[in-house]
Amino acid sequence: MTSTDTPETQTFIFLLLQDFSLIAFASAIEPLRLANLMSGQPLYDWKLAAEGGEQVSCSNGTSVSVSMGLEELTRHPTILVCGGQGIKTATTKPVIAWLRREARRGLAVGGLCTAAYTLARAGLLDGRTCTIHWENRDSFLEEFPDCDLAHSVFTIDRNRYTCAGGAASTDLMLTLIARDHGQDLANQVADQMIYSTIRTDRDEQRLSIPTRIGVRNPKLASVVQMMENSIEEPVSPAVFAAEVGLSTRQLERLFRRYLNRSPKRYYMELRLQKARNLLMQTDMSVINVALACGFASPSHFSKCYRAHFDTTPYRERGIHLPQKA
Repeated sequence: MTSTDTPETQTFIFLLLQDFSLIAFASAIEPLRLANLMSGQPLYDWKLAAEGGEQVSCSNGTSVSVSMGLEELTRHPTILVCGGQGIKTATTKPVIAWLRREARRGLAVGGLCTAAYTLARAGLLDGRTCTIHWENRDSFLEEFPDCDLAHSVFTIDRNRYTCAGGAASTDLMLTLIARDHGQDLANQVADQMIYSTIRTDRDEQRLSIPTRIGVRNPKLASVVQMMENSIEEPVSPAVFAAEVGLSTRQLERLFRRYLNRSPKRYYMELRLQKARNLLMQTDMSVINVALACGFASPSHFSKCYRAHFDTTPYRERGIHLPQKA
């Protein structure tokens, strides 16, 4: 291409699902606008779509007008599905059918924030690496155990794109801009956004355990990591202590000093938090949630849950799980 050639404009269709994440959407669309501005060329254009083709609300209650519904696309754009809260309810049969139809034509399709769930439901992530917001990871794996789910901020697997949402949408789009038009332009866009570090698909979503718990003790961080990896089949803290070369008493002192609770209590809280996520995000029975979080009996699970959250798993499910029609 010579300096006088004008690159072909690439089109993105943003499919906004009900209660989509506004930050994930804005973080994806703004890099495209800035790429046009910084290059002085119409490198990208975009349209907003929603089931019904009129307005859709994001998770903070703001309404966004769209220009199209789920009609057949005449060109070959890239579709980016924007998810957020209540992704199961928002993933309707018409949305799934539309995505399947357009994907069969060979279109690139991506999911922002929780929308990897929508792509998985449509069968568009079979045999692909993907990612989803860390809070939805457990429920996603329960429903799609064969998916190759990464911990990274975003993934690109051929013509399937997924990202964890939030600022990760910016990382994905800057990577696509760099791929299409060069790293220099991507860097200029990042500078305009006061975005000093462009993450890659090798960067993980969550803060490191030492940063997350506010403690730099490597042995304590290792034990916390082992606890997080052993939710379904709990292990005695004494075993973890031996793994890092500590006595049980020394491990107790570390937890008391830095986390103000015993190892047993901390471990229980991790298991109960996972249980709460599963209750709020899946249709799993309370019994199956209990088993997935290492509780041998529903009665023991219910007792521990109530002691920690001041409500029962059954009431939690009744409050948070949307009613089916």
